[in-house]
Amino acid sequence: MQRPVCHHFHEESENMPVHTPAPVSTVSRRAFLGAGWSAFLLPAGAVAGGLASPASDLEDFIRNEMRIAKIPGLAVGFARDGVVQFAQGYGMANIGQRKAVTANTMFHIASITKTLTATMIMRLVERGKLALDEPIAGYLDFPVANPRFRDTAITFRQLLLHTSSISDARYYEIDFRQPGHDADLSLADFLKQYLTPAGGNYSDATCFSTARPGAAWGYSNVGYALLGYLAGRIGQLDMRVQTRRDIFAPLAMGHTSWTIKDTPESLSAEAYDLVDGALVAVKPVGFPDWPSGMLRSSISDFMKFIAASANGGKSGGISVLGGDAMAQMLDMQAPAGLPTWLNGQGLGWMASTLGGQTRPNHWGGDPGVFTAAYLAPATRSGVAIFTNVSASAENRIAVKNIASRLLQSASS
Repeated sequence: MQRPVCHHFHEESENMPVHTPAPVSTVSRRAFLGAGWSAFLLPAGAVAGGLASPASDLEDFIRNEMRIAKIPGLAVGFARDGVVQFAQGYGMANIGQRKAVTANTMFHIASITKTLTATMIMRLVERGKLALDEPIAGYLDFPVANPRFRDTAITFRQLLLHTSSISDARYYEIDFRQPGHDADLSLADFLKQYLTPAGGNYSDATCFSTARPGAAWGYSNVGYALLGYLAGRIGQLDMRVQTRRDIFAPLAMGHTSWTIKDTPESLSAEAYDLVDGALVAVKPVGFPDWPSGMLRSSISDFMKFIAASANGGKSGGISVLGGDAMAQMLDMQAPAGLPTWLNGQGLGWMASTLGGQTRPNHWGGDPGVFTAAYLAPATRSGVAIFTNVSASAENRIAVKNIASRLLQSASS
């Protein structure tokens, strides 16, 4: 069975799962190489309403990075002081239909979703519904314990910091993805089958690590799925409904969805793999651990969330999160086992080096998509970049270059 792609990527990871999906439709290699990438790089799509266009030299820089990295479609936005400065699309959302990326094109943002899930947990903390360092057990309707350390409680903070000891090893042995549609397996059933000894997907050896909870870092999609489930139980409403009510609606994020079925085809970015120099369209994937990576959003929408995250929790006069809670999210820790490509781990957000500066960030990747978001709290600036092609060494460099240029301009 093919290993599934992780919902998360970092540029220096040597253990990134590899996925080569079956072709659905292909731009022929001969036509592709003959036309060159300039054929796909249409003029920039419509700017989000009321926003300025990026400077022409910046647009040239973005198009050049796309051409080098063979990125068919890209959306980028920049925010400062809680205000979105620009949000714009470049290239093709759908090559076959000659459909350009616009500021309202909806991309699968993959693991950047985790920053939203973490924000919902922190909203519940602010409301006094939970404490970060208390055990999660009292909020669950099924037991969750590392079989090697049953006497050690798993806490909310550990889940947020990826130190809970819940392991994705078994997760990568099973392909939970369903190409073309949302998962049939519910979040609750996914978690019960994975985390409880009676579950059909449970394994003492691979569902939990050998580290005691809280002792070591281990990136966990399953851990963030559990956070989403906990948010639903504690908030007494499915977390997807809570986010629509408490974050998406106040920020006027009308082009954001948790599901494939609720993403209009007319707005959806087609996903592509680059195979032997040719772009191969791949079906969108659904998976049951939606709090860890299923969110779909436009750059015009998501930049409002990024603006708040970079600005003490406030965007356009709307408070997504209080300043203290936002500061806690960006307070970077260095747990044992933190990989060398990271400088720190916060609550949802991570930190690594970009342009010589340590920046809170999160990356995301699934078949046919690669995304990144970076914050610069010192200048209250943030950037997000969405692409509709699977991660590669080239597009990781391109995304970093674009993000670095934007954040350096904010500090100059």
